[in-house]
Amino acid sequence: MSKLLNGIDLVDFPRIEEMVQRHGERFLNRIFTAAEQAYSQANKNRMEKLAGRFAAKEAILKLLGTGWRGKIAWTDIEIVNNPMGQPEVAISGEVEKIAERLGIKHISVSITHTANFAIASAVALTERS
Repeated sequence: MSKLLNGIDLVDFPRIEEMVQRHGERFLNRIFTAAEQAYSQANKNRMEKLAGRFAAKEAILKLLGTGWRGKIAWTDIEIVNNPMGQPEVAISGEVEKIAERLGIKHISVSITHTANFAIASAVALTERS
């Protein structure tokens, strides 16, 4: 029997901007992959893009039921856009192991922005209950 998993998160842009200003490259490299950083740099709304990816990662951790703990690295989750601009999820490391244990083969994510916030929703279907 399959089970639908869902996670959602809301991030305030100023929170991410403050972390970037306070911790710089250390924060960016700990949270975002090189591809995610390059994507945000290529856009005029850099903080909006970073906040969206941060929210997506949090939503995925909620979907998995783990939160950020143990051996999970933020960079175990990568959000990249396909040629049509839709965000796609790539997982590795501990997150991939957890997803395999849950029977998850694919995670879909949606990201949206307002003036000061990024919201992300993640869904997955397990192959077993």
